[in-house]
Amino acid sequence: MKLRETEFRIPVAMATAFVAVAPLQARNMQESRPNIVLFMVDDMGWQDTSVPFWTQRTPLNTTYETPNMERLAQQGMLFTQAYASPISSPSRCSLLTGANAARHRITNWTFRKNQMTDEPDGLLSPPDWNYNGVSQTEGTPNTFVARSFVDILHSAGYHTIHCGKAHWGAQDSPGESPIHFGFDINIAGHAAGGPATYLSERNFGHDANGNPIAQFAIPDLQKYWGTGTFLTEALTLEALAALQEWKTDKEHCPFFLYLSHYAVHIPIDRDMRFYEKYRKKGLSEKEAAYASLIEGMDKSLGDVLDWLDQNELTENTIVLFMSDNGGYATGVEWRDEPLFTQNAPLRSGKGSLLEGGIREPMIVRWPGVVRGHTRCDSYLIIEDFFPTILEMAGIRRYRVPQTIDGHSFVSLLKGSGNPSRRRTLIWNYPHVWGNRGPGIDLNCAIRKGDWKLIYYYKTGRKELYNIRKDIGEEHNLAAERPDLVRRLSRQLGKRLRAMKAQRPTVQATGKLCPWPDGK
Repeated sequence: MKLRETEFRIPVAMATAFVAVAPLQARNMQESRPNIVLFMVDDMGWQDTSVPFWTQRTPLNTTYETPNMERLAQQGMLFTQAYASPISSPSRCSLLTGANAARHRITNWTFRKNQMTDEPDGLLSPPDWNYNGVSQTEGTPNTFVARSFVDILHSAGYHTIHCGKAHWGAQDSPGESPIHFGFDINIAGHAAGGPATYLSERNFGHDANGNPIAQFAIPDLQKYWGTGTFLTEALTLEALAALQEWKTDKEHCPFFLYLSHYAVHIPIDRDMRFYEKYRKKGLSEKEAAYASLIEGMDKSLGDVLDWLDQNELTENTIVLFMSDNGGYATGVEWRDEPLFTQNAPLRSGKGSLLEGGIREPMIVRWPGVVRGHTRCDSYLIIEDFFPTILEMAGIRRYRVPQTIDGHSFVSLLKGSGNPSRRRTLIWNYPHVWGNRGPGIDLNCAIRKGDWKLIYYYKTGRKELYNIRKDIGEEHNLAAERPDLVRRLSRQLGKRLRAMKAQRPTVQATGKLCPWPDGK
């Protein structure tokens, strides 16, 4: 593994950066370093909250109750244009490595070793992507070798805790375990991208003898089996116990907590602490169950914030809130089940490169740095968390083998600059996911300024939207602005080629689909 050392300066430029950690450079600064909590939600849509991320409140903002998200937003900065990938693993691997999904080639969800998860298509075949995920060591085929920001934090003296969903590497690969990436503690993180069940009455997917009877059975939570403790609550209790242990034994060093909930991913089990409230509001059984998942997640956030308050750690702890992809609402029924939420005014949902599939709820609280009750309308993307968190931790130099595509957004938090100005964001999804709906499958996209272009590999179709004027992407302006379509197509094609992105293959000819700027 070849490493090169670079020093980042504020603001962090988009890097072909091979960056690094001066060994334990922070030991003398540990007392002043902030603790960091990254609170990640699974499949949470832009509207799955009582916090409005738009210019106005929507019906779902009134329906759902997330008082602790409101509390966090009042104390920090709300981001209205935070992006991720349309599917879980690509987002999470970009978060961990700082690389865009087109570069790391983990462009679909991962699970079993050496097996693709693509649904079949009658005309195109998927590329040979990195379906084994990320690894910090070489030797596993179809793996992106990279160093995680967590490993860098750990090397710089942070106590690192993982609790919940991982989904970075396939089963029986090095990247399956969060410990591989620099976490001191792993609670319930493994290869699966969702829970078998949230119900402890079903032992979170195990039989009475402790054997997994479902492929997504959740490990490590045996003491909660049969107790009636919902999965979200069990993970919260374990995270708080790990924080308490840190306070008792390791308070001399700062902590990083990655509390990564399986909520609000399917199955839509009922969190009975909140379910009846939403039935009384008139929601259907499935809608009420989904709303209960959301409020259970919000209670977890409140429990963490309360623990920080009670232990007088709030002023020296940064809290970041994010989701990994858009909400489960593509505009059609999922496998003949009724829809249980939607992302309006955004169009479509998880799996789509339309806004409903990639725009996320995001909030950052940083006492003493970020003013409360502020909003940021500049766009960013999930790989930006890598350099941002390291800059927050005061880590300027570090070594990694991968190219860092992320930009630090610390300057947005401080109001000292805008790294999004004239910035280009890209997405690549050369796969068939399996759901139906607009903007899903076999496409790529570019966002630059107010404009967004989507290119479909199968048909060659291009859609052009002005996101500022048309947040719902209802008006395709491709025919009206051919010059802009050509310019954005060239930029998208150039960026994809520079990242050595992959394309699907035409089955009938064996040829790769054209680039967006190809014939």
